[in-house]
Amino acid sequence: MSSKRKRADVNKNEEILTSGVDLFVDAPADEEDASENSDVDDQDAKVGEGSDDSDSSQYSELEEEEEDMSDESCNEDGDESDDEDSSDEEDNDDDDLVDTKPTMLFDNDDDLADIKPIKLLDNDESKPSASKVNFDEYAEDSSDEEDIRNTVGNIPMEWYKNFKHIGYDVEGRRLIKPQQGDNLDDFLNKVDDPNYWRTVYNKLTGQNIVLSKEDVELIQNLQRKKHPTLANEEQYESWVDWFSSEVMIHPLSNQPEHKRSFIPSKWEKLKVGQMVHALKMGWMKPSKPDDEKDEEEDDEPNFYMIWNDDDDSEMNKRYRQHIPAPKTSLPGHAESYNPPPEYLLTKEEEERWKDKDPEDRRVNFIPKKFPNLRTVPGYSTFIQERFERCLDLYLCPRQRKMRMNVDPEDLIPKLPKPKDLQPFPTTQSLIYKGHTGMVRCVTVDPSGQWIASGGDDGTVRVWEVSTARCLKTTLVHGGGKVKCIAWNPNPAVCLVAVVSDRSVMLLNPGVGDKLQLSNTDTMLEQTQPVDNQDAKVPVAWNVCEGKEFEAGFRLNLSHGHDVSQVTWHSKGDYFATVMPQGQSRSVLIHQLSRKRSQNPFSKSKGIVQCVRFHPLRPFLFVATQRFVRVYNLLKQELSKKLMTNCKWVSSLAVHPEGDNLLIGSYDSRLSWFDLDLSTKPYQTLKHHKKAIRQVCYHRRYPLFASVSDDCSIIVCHGMVYNDMLQNPLIVPVKVLRGHTPEKDVGILDCVFHPTQPWIFSAGADSTIRLFT
Repeated sequence: MSSKRKRADVNKNEEILTSGVDLFVDAPADEEDASENSDVDDQDAKVGEGSDDSDSSQYSELEEEEEDMSDESCNEDGDESDDEDSSDEEDNDDDDLVDTKPTMLFDNDDDLADIKPIKLLDNDESKPSASKVNFDEYAEDSSDEEDIRNTVGNIPMEWYKNFKHIGYDVEGRRLIKPQQGDNLDDFLNKVDDPNYWRTVYNKLTGQNIVLSKEDVELIQNLQRKKHPTLANEEQYESWVDWFSSEVMIHPLSNQPEHKRSFIPSKWEKLKVGQMVHALKMGWMKPSKPDDEKDEEEDDEPNFYMIWNDDDDSEMNKRYRQHIPAPKTSLPGHAESYNPPPEYLLTKEEEERWKDKDPEDRRVNFIPKKFPNLRTVPGYSTFIQERFERCLDLYLCPRQRKMRMNVDPEDLIPKLPKPKDLQPFPTTQSLIYKGHTGMVRCVTVDPSGQWIASGGDDGTVRVWEVSTARCLKTTLVHGGGKVKCIAWNPNPAVCLVAVVSDRSVMLLNPGVGDKLQLSNTDTMLEQTQPVDNQDAKVPVAWNVCEGKEFEAGFRLNLSHGHDVSQVTWHSKGDYFATVMPQGQSRSVLIHQLSRKRSQNPFSKSKGIVQCVRFHPLRPFLFVATQRFVRVYNLLKQELSKKLMTNCKWVSSLAVHPEGDNLLIGSYDSRLSWFDLDLSTKPYQTLKHHKKAIRQVCYHRRYPLFASVSDDCSIIVCHGMVYNDMLQNPLIVPVKVLRGHTPEKDVGILDCVFHPTQPWIFSAGADSTIRLFT
């Protein structure tokens, strides 16, 4: 049906309802008219639900039900006249239909609004029956809401979505769903119905209920957080002042006192007489003063029952608190009359025993051997020992020790299972072979595709991670040992810093993107050294030429002492070197873009072991043998001094976020520092049996590892939370083995893969191993 037709039907129903003429229902004259009227009624019922006035929908539904009721009544009349002819029955039925007078359903619109548009359907029938439902009854009854209410209770009404009924009434009959309009009907109601804004949908009955003014006012009060009272109701009761604040001359009650208030009581006189008679007869004895009671208690002996179970007695409580005396130790073999030969003292031991003071002697007698028990003399120190025992029992104080029954497993902190903390390296995947001596250092490029290693054979080797193939081997000038190697963390530059003896050489490995390699060489060539180089800094920047250039070396920084370590800043422009024997020049900072070096310290604070840059802030961590100092390079001052609680620091690692620190030592201690918490270790781990050589953090995953001379790699889960109130979670998850010791040296270096949970280890057995 089109929208125009619906609007026309709505206007038609409004005219019928708003007119002052009474509403009548006539029976259809023939079957065609009945079918047409039923179709029109169905359409009117559908339109009426979405129209402005809810009375039209109610009228249309009641008209349908009245027709059904009339049809059923006709059928019942036909059943009673079974003996008559069928033709006569049809004539009588037609006469009944024609002669039926129009019945007035409602006097006005108010009666129409009282009827709820709910049809009742019996459980055994598919359509409503007039014998079961009497709408005249509901029209006259004032409690129709209670009779037709839905009794399904507090259940999801979606359960009745696919059924024709919406629930059951009090008598168990089905409640038919009222027909709902579509979106167009809802839009028409929204435009034309002035009460649309306060119309709510009742899910329990499927009706649209218009809220009254009192209901709207009550809801508004609740929304404004006011007391849910209406305007015509009083929130507080009026105060009735029973006693005024004014002082009155006459009291409220001027009743005189009763006579019994000043006449002696007759009943009290009888009670006193009974007590006097009891005292004369000796049945009642007067109570004695307190002084006489104390004298009698002192004269009587204080006896008590030993085996009495009376818990209230004071002596019984004292007996329960009694602490038994410690028992004397039983005699040993030395006190026997026939002791074993090893318990007998020699002459030298007897002389030494006699020379000692009695307090220093281990035993207070000399063991002696007798052939039989008959020859044993009397014990000469028997009385003295008994007397000392009595002194011990009398003079030595005793106290009860309360032992706590604690389960040892409850004292161990509950840590998560390692399976829940994956991923972390678990198995050995690849072995990189090629070095002829100890592999002292290993480093990974920022992309994670290549690794570089150096060892005692004086070579620097570049490997492909995925295939363990050696791509390039470079011999260091002079053939010295390669002590440390570090790849530049800047992905735009391909440079490797190599430490050998007193030189720090910058190597272009020649692997990877050719454009990146050429840009690196161009950047180094365009960089000019600074003229105002500090003369106190013993570093000379030399450009490599000839065979060294062909081998890949680009710059050579010559130092005054042997260099032990080199480390890069996170941006890749600065790097620091460590000379343990350099005194005040132990730590030097170099700038690659300007080719200059500087000494940040003027005094030596001890033998420097290693240094690290802070990944985010301008801080420098300097580790000596027993302390770690944190310097602010911008302010040029000491920021913190950490107490390592170890004898000799061997390695240092900084968390990628910079707030936590990891320290390994040669005395097998691994210390975790929380810089925001304290200057002392947050947690100290003693998992290794030998010296720890290196520690490292993973850049992405919450993992850290340590390697030791016991040829083990211990991988731990170290989660650092953003919440400042939550401490870091440290859980050891895996122990990796595979290296073999050489000359009591195990694993010398380790480094994590930049993107994967893999770890590389360099050992004294001339191999590099990858654990994934």
